[in-house]
Amino acid sequence: MTIEIKVPVLPESVADASVATWHVQVGDKVSRDQNLVDIETDKVVLEVVAIQDGVITEISQAEGATVLGDQVIAILSDGGAAVSVASPVAATAPAATSGSSQVKVIDIIVPVLPESVADATVATWHVAEGDTVSVDQNLVDIETDKVVLEVVAQDNGVIGKIIHGEGDTVLGSQIIGELNAGATAGAPATTAEEVISSDELASPSVRRLMTEKGLTAANVTGTGKGGRISKEDVEAAVNASKAKPAAPTAKAAAPVAQDLGERTQKRVPMTRLRKTIAKRLLEAKNSTAMLTTFNEVNMKPIMDLRKQYKDLFEKTHDTRLGFMSFYVKAVTEALKRYPAVNASIDGDDIVYHNFFDISIAVSTPRGLVTPVLRDTDQLGMAAIENGIRALAIKGRDGKLSIDEMTGGNFTITNGGVFGSLLSTPILNLPQAAILGMHKIQDRPMAVNGKVEILPMMYLALSYDHRLIDGKESVGFLVAIKDLLEDPTRLLLDI
Repeated sequence: MTIEIKVPVLPESVADASVATWHVQVGDKVSRDQNLVDIETDKVVLEVVAIQDGVITEISQAEGATVLGDQVIAILSDGGAAVSVASPVAATAPAATSGSSQVKVIDIIVPVLPESVADATVATWHVAEGDTVSVDQNLVDIETDKVVLEVVAQDNGVIGKIIHGEGDTVLGSQIIGELNAGATAGAPATTAEEVISSDELASPSVRRLMTEKGLTAANVTGTGKGGRISKEDVEAAVNASKAKPAAPTAKAAAPVAQDLGERTQKRVPMTRLRKTIAKRLLEAKNSTAMLTTFNEVNMKPIMDLRKQYKDLFEKTHDTRLGFMSFYVKAVTEALKRYPAVNASIDGDDIVYHNFFDISIAVSTPRGLVTPVLRDTDQLGMAAIENGIRALAIKGRDGKLSIDEMTGGNFTITNGGVFGSLLSTPILNLPQAAILGMHKIQDRPMAVNGKVEILPMMYLALSYDHRLIDGKESVGFLVAIKDLLEDPTRLLLDI
């Protein structure tokens, strides 16, 4: 039996997508819920997972290919397919005799933190004491106020000791664990089964589900090949924990549990990033005179232009033509015309910036971040597309640097990719304004006395009224509207 691997259904405002990264190749054995490929849109990256165990027998769309929603991009055959696959054990796990290598203890250390970051938090250990690890395998995530740093294994070996657990506050260069390099775990040898690292026990979607349920890999028994964990295994672990009787010593808690009955709840501490987001949003609301002005834009000219030149653009520049490059170009031109919108307040001074660094809001598994695309006035459309794509991928993988997260004179956020029709975006301090883009939706519009159906999008500009007057905010938004409705202006700089 063969199963078609398809691109997920895209939001209405997203015309097409790109194949970002294949995590498998033809001939690979895959397990249910394993992430096969990342599909990238203008703002988000979608994971396509295997719906059952099997073998990849065909990949029809390579990395970088432009694809449509529900398009077939590969074929998965069931486990009975006659496909020759090399044994991962033979390829990656050469035999070693005891005593042939000397065990060396290597400290697992927090990376050096930037000067502006005082301390960090141990976010997630991906291994446990006694786990066998390989060189460059991610051992633990260290979370600062804005970014997540990965600490990888310096050598093959076994985790000897974990000194600081998840949630602990740590300093730069602090020892948080030990790796016994050259050691081998005392578990029975596996023969026919694959050797699977702890990072591979669960697909990204399953790891997210475990996080939502408050579980770790140690709490779940994997029933898949080599101990892989499926969504069903996670649900079984949740049901098992519900079925456990309350501890006899916890008599004081018994009435509460009885009153709640089936209505359960979970209390988890805020992540460092979520705390920072909450603090900054509250500060923006309490310390600025924030107002929002609205307008709408006819997206048909841009959609027609993309349709006409999309293939040629991609062939010429090796990147696809999305909407975000038009938005960034229009915002940059409008900022040149209205310098106050590109300014910020510092005490009793107004700082006018003579450069154009635009923050792009990116949704990640850990929360919303705003990496900065710098010197947008010097970038062409292709460079803007590539820059945004690189920032989005780094944001998804938690690999944004402090430098990429700091600065920025103006922010663009696009809730339309999630279906938002209208919103009032909140300021990203110390910036004075933020532009919200929304869902592109067909609506009846009056054109020259006649009703036409046009793809319309609402624009929302939130701004600090202490610095920007109403006339400037409205003029700025109208300038963006005019540039988007006549994209030729962007090319002619008029």
